[in-house]
Amino acid sequence: MEGHAHPDFEAVAGTFRHQLARTSGGAALAVFHEDELVVDLWGGLRTEEEPWDADTLAMCFSTTKGIASTALHVLADRGEVRYDAAVSDYWPEFAQAGKEKTTVRHILTHSAGLHRIRSVIDHADDMLDWDHMTDALARAAPAYEPGTATGYHAMTYGWLVGEIVRRVSGKPVDVFVADEIARPLGLDGLYVGCPESERHRVAPLGPIGVPTHVGPRPLRQLERRLGEVFARFLSFVRSPVNPRRIVNALAPRGIEDFFLGSGLMDASIPAANGFMTARSLGRMYAMLAGQGTTGGVQLLSPATVRQVGRVQVVRIDRVMVLPMMWRLGYHGIMTIRGYVPTAFGHFGFGGSGGWADPTRRLAIAMVCNRGTGTPVGDLRLLQLGAAAIACADGRRTSDDIREAS
Repeated sequence: MEGHAHPDFEAVAGTFRHQLARTSGGAALAVFHEDELVVDLWGGLRTEEEPWDADTLAMCFSTTKGIASTALHVLADRGEVRYDAAVSDYWPEFAQAGKEKTTVRHILTHSAGLHRIRSVIDHADDMLDWDHMTDALARAAPAYEPGTATGYHAMTYGWLVGEIVRRVSGKPVDVFVADEIARPLGLDGLYVGCPESERHRVAPLGPIGVPTHVGPRPLRQLERRLGEVFARFLSFVRSPVNPRRIVNALAPRGIEDFFLGSGLMDASIPAANGFMTARSLGRMYAMLAGQGTTGGVQLLSPATVRQVGRVQVVRIDRVMVLPMMWRLGYHGIMTIRGYVPTAFGHFGFGGSGGWADPTRRLAIAMVCNRGTGTPVGDLRLLQLGAAAIACADGRRTSDDIREAS
C-alpha cells in the first residue's frame, strides 16, 4: 500500500490495508473530510506484473451513473433543465409509445419503466452506437406507467440521462463531463469512455463473475430450460424476485464478452464505462459533500445539492428487489453498520463506488479492477464507509472537546 492517510483516519487505512492483503488485483481509495484529502491510498497490482500507481485508472461500471447524474444537475442548476419537465421537452422523439408524460424526475429515480435492455436491442455490441441506442429507447414502450413503480435502469440509464444532456448542452455527455465537471474541478481521472491518450493508465479488468459452467451440452440445455420455466412461474405469481426481469435489465445478449472488447473505450456508455481514479471520483463527491463547492470552485448551488440529496422513492425496486432509497440520480448508502440516511452516491459492479454525506462534509471513493462483486458493489466499500464515518465523527467530537476546554 502506498500514499498517505491523516492520523485521524488511520482506521480507514488499516481497513484498506487488510482488504488489499485478502483480494486479488489492485485498488485505490480516497476520503475527503471538510474538503481536505485525508486519505489517498493505492495498492495491489494493475496487471499481473505491474503495481497499481497513483494515477491508475479503473473502469467502474455503474459508478459512472453518479457522474452522468451530476452532469445533468449542472444543467438543472443553471436553469436549463427542470426535473418535473417532460423528457420530450428536450428530446421530442421521446414522446411516443406511452412516454409522453415521462419526466426527467422519472428518469433520475429509475421510475420511467425503461429498465429493459435485452428486449430493446439484439446484441450488446449495439451499445457502442449512441444514435442506435437513443433511437431504440425513444421507440420503446415502458414496462409500467411511468411513476407508478421503480426498476433499476441498469444499462439504459446512461443513454436516457446522456441524451438529455446532449440535447440541452449541444455536447455529448463525455465531452460535457470533461468540460463542465473534470476541468473546473481540476480532475485528471474522471472520464466517460477513455481517451486514447490516457489508456496506458488503465488497469485491465480481472475475471468478471464466476467461470462459465462446463458440462455436457444436454445437461446445460436442461438447466437453461428449467431456469426459464422457474422464471415464468415467478412472473405468474408476481414474485418480487424475478430472474427474467433482472437479466432483461442487466444482461443483453453477448454481454459476457462485451466489457472485454476492444471498442469499449471508444464508446460513451454513461451507465457503465466510466474510467476513474479514486482521487478524482472522491473530489466530485467532495463537491456534493461541500454543498456544491470544493477547492474554492462552486459547481452547484447549495439549494440544488439539497434537492438532489432528498429521498424520492422508498418502495421496493423491481429489479434490485431492495428499497434503493433513490434520490435524483443517486441511491441510498449502506455500510456494515447500517443505513446512512444523510448520504447518497452510486456503487458499481466489481466493488467501485463513491458517495457524499453533506452533514458530515465527508466523501469517499474506491476504484478497483477485480471485476467481481454485485451490481451495487461489495463489502469492501461498506467496510471502508463505516470506518470513514467513525473517524469523521471522532474527529468532530475531539474538536468539540477542545473548543469546550
